Amino acid sequence: MNIGIVCYPTFGGSGVVATELGKALALKGHHVHFITYSQPVRLDFFNENLFYHEVYIPPYPLFQFPPYELALASKMVDIVQNEKLDVLHVHYAIPHASAAYMAKQILLTRGIRIPVVTTLHGTDITLVGKDASYEPVVTFSINQSDGVTAVSADLRKETYEYFAIEKDIEVIPNFINLDRFQKQKKEHFRAAIAPEGEKLLIHTSNFRGVKRVEDVVRIFAGVRKEIPAKLLLVGDGPDRPRIEKLCRETGYCNDIRFLGKLEAVEEVLSISDLFLMPSEKESFGLAALEAMACEVPVISTNAGGIPELNVHGVTGMLSEIGDVADMVKNSLYVLQDENLPRFKDAARARAEEFAVEKILPRYEECYQRAIATQMATM
Repeated sequence: MNIGIVCYPTFGGSGVVATELGKALALKGHHVHFITYSQPVRLDFFNENLFYHEVYIPPYPLFQFPPYELALASKMVDIVQNEKLDVLHVHYAIPHASAAYMAKQILLTRGIRIPVVTTLHGTDITLVGKDASYEPVVTFSINQSDGVTAVSADLRKETYEYFAIEKDIEVIPNFINLDRFQKQKKEHFRAAIAPEGEKLLIHTSNFRGVKRVEDVVRIFAGVRKEIPAKLLLVGDGPDRPRIEKLCRETGYCNDIRFLGKLEAVEEVLSISDLFLMPSEKESFGLAALEAMACEVPVISTNAGGIPELNVHGVTGMLSEIGDVADMVKNSLYVLQDENLPRFKDAARARAEEFAVEKILPRYEECYQRAIATQMATM
């Protein structure tokens, strides 16, 4: 099958999932064509079935903002037509689904039919998509798709609540490459960060308000008051200056390390004992899944789709949004030497349920249904 994948090429969850999906499809023998404005960060290996097509936006002084959606739609038309694609899979509704609809209509005038599958990832629905500036286009584009998937049941429910969606939305959860994300022997690295055997807590995100990174620091401060511990902060974003200020205020700056954006995040996950995710909203919690695959239990909120992944009392613990005291208590419980091994084993076992080998066939079936739907209209 010739598959076109459209995504954001950044460190965000939708881009990571789309890229890992494309790589897995290529390894299975499908031809996969990535269409985006720069090479995806996870597109990090060569395979004869993988292709990358850059969307070029020519500068023009008339435009205050470059018309990316138009350039993207034009590129889709070119790739579908010349690479003989069987299906287009767009990740993140804005603006990919609407660009795909535009490309689809142009191709029809050329006698070419291309089915479109749209995958909803989260903020394209729960945050940006609800804005009145975008809602009508988001609704229309989803309804015009030949197949629609969401990464969690919670996201599907919210999509139906806030948008007049007439399509069936299939839940296909995020997945993990267990070969990449697994416990690694990095004891020398751990010894350098925690030379006295301190417990290692970790958080990864884009440092935006919805991630509540301030709560991460406050949870760590509460844990640090009780036991020797270190905190690793992976990522970057607009909230970082405020987080750095809060770190200094806690008095534990020497125990907190900002590691910035890391491509090989599995290396630091492998040496960690506990993953903190106090998010206000998560449609699935891909970062938590990556931690669990590295045998790291999760302390999280019960927001959005997180409870569909993190099982309370088994793979970690759940708390209400903003309940730092409860998350401190739960962290200390999980970190107890008599409890931690059990949580670590359960976290890895849960991650294995989301192995890419188990999820990939569901996307292949989704593509086949979309193609069949398109053919039925001929």
